[in-house]
Amino acid sequence: METKNYHEDLSHIRSMMERSSRFISLSGLSGVVAGLTALIGAGYVYFVLKREGISYFDGDRNIYQPELVRELVIIGALILFVALLSGYIFTANKSRKKGLKIWDATTKRLLITFVVPLITGGIFCLALLFHHLFVWIAPATLIFYGLALVSAERYTLTDVKYLGYCQIVLGLVSLFFLGWGLLFWAIGFGVLHIVYGSIMHKKYK
Repeated sequence: METKNYHEDLSHIRSMMERSSRFISLSGLSGVVAGLTALIGAGYVYFVLKREGISYFDGDRNIYQPELVRELVIIGALILFVALLSGYIFTANKSRKKGLKIWDATTKRLLITFVVPLITGGIFCLALLFHHLFVWIAPATLIFYGLALVSAERYTLTDVKYLGYCQIVLGLVSLFFLGWGLLFWAIGFGVLHIVYGSIMHKKYK
């Protein structure tokens, strides 16, 4: 009996330490919604390209005009906003169900480690836009986003680093297929998010 109580106490202490050092309320459903949003956005972009007379899958190395790129940036920003909003809603709901605070010292550390590489990547992509190096933007977004996920892993679920590694690898591969950024972007931000979110929802629900 004493041995059983001893193990229960250790499990309780371990659980408390885990909660205090890691943000564990991330919702797998938020990843699924983010992925679906990205796929819908990628589909919309495809039809925008068709509207401009660009056949994306004709095998050419697609390079777009600045006006079109600006429109695509706006669409990307809207996709990001919807993904972040849905992520917050699902995560906040999960936190309430678990009786955990969504905003604490661990959350602040998580955001700092996540945002620094993300902002760095955002500024880098703005520089690419400024110099009209449009075909490099999609690989850069995947790589810096992956780095942000790997960096944030120390303060949240360890599984998130695997999504980060996949994003980095996908971004590096896309560097050798410039002009096909929309396809790689849809796989990275769409398909991978849906797969990851589904796995995390089943594992931690």
